[in-house]
Amino acid sequence: MILLVPADPLRPRHPDEHFAAEARAARVAGLDVAVVDHDALARGGDVRRAVASVSSSGMAVYRGWMLRSEQYAMFAEVLAERGVVLRTGAEQYRLAHELPGWYAALASVTPPSVWTTGSERADFDRARAVLGAGPAVLRDYSKSMKHYWDEAAFIPDLGEGAAAWSVARRFLELRDDDFVGGLVLRRFERFASTEVRTWWIDGVCVLVGPHPDSPNDPAPVEVDLAPVAPLVGGLGLPFITVDLALREDGVCRVIELGDGQVSDRPNTIASQTMIDILLARVG
Repeated sequence: MILLVPADPLRPRHPDEHFAAEARAARVAGLDVAVVDHDALARGGDVRRAVASVSSSGMAVYRGWMLRSEQYAMFAEVLAERGVVLRTGAEQYRLAHELPGWYAALASVTPPSVWTTGSERADFDRARAVLGAGPAVLRDYSKSMKHYWDEAAFIPDLGEGAAAWSVARRFLELRDDDFVGGLVLRRFERFASTEVRTWWIDGVCVLVGPHPDSPNDPAPVEVDLAPVAPLVGGLGLPFITVDLALREDGVCRVIELGDGQVSDRPNTIASQTMIDILLARVG
């Protein structure tokens, strides 16, 4: 297996500092490690140049910064030209990376959601009507702006059209060119625990740990994966993360699902642990 990580923008032959520990752990474990130019991949220019330093061939796993689905598809294509096959295919990446790809399969264990295609006000208003009055959380297909909670994430009442659109407009300003797909409205639910990030390979949960936003918080012992596991497994995705939290009534809910290659590892989980689980399940 080859581990692909982003290059340091200032030292392009070296891994980006954020992923350097995993790269070191992979080398110690005997894996091939190669760096790729994430900025070139994200710009969509000379994508072949972005993978020029990849000299090995075989199966690869990427651990790096987020890519849009179309950027990942091009990434996979130019790697294939060099004899490198990403274990997560382009369509699998899209399904995990964008909420509309996984929502139907997990609808029973995640807050009710509706979405638009694009960012027009009329489409947003139609989505509001479908979900109905009451509080909601706004995001796009791949990301929220939860760190701007009051101004660009939380909508107190979808029945108040002007106020709801004000939040959406601010969200669009902040996301700017990073906006993906459309506007997603998710029914707001109250939670009684911090989020837990679970890591899954081929439908099997291989690691349960804290969320990167709260790396020092212990995982709630009450989290029961039994209701979630068959639904996650049914997606048939090779490497994903599922963020969970306990609702106020004690029910475990899926907050987010993402591709494991671009999911952040909290600093309280050792880099060696990440490499070990990949080796154990992927080889």
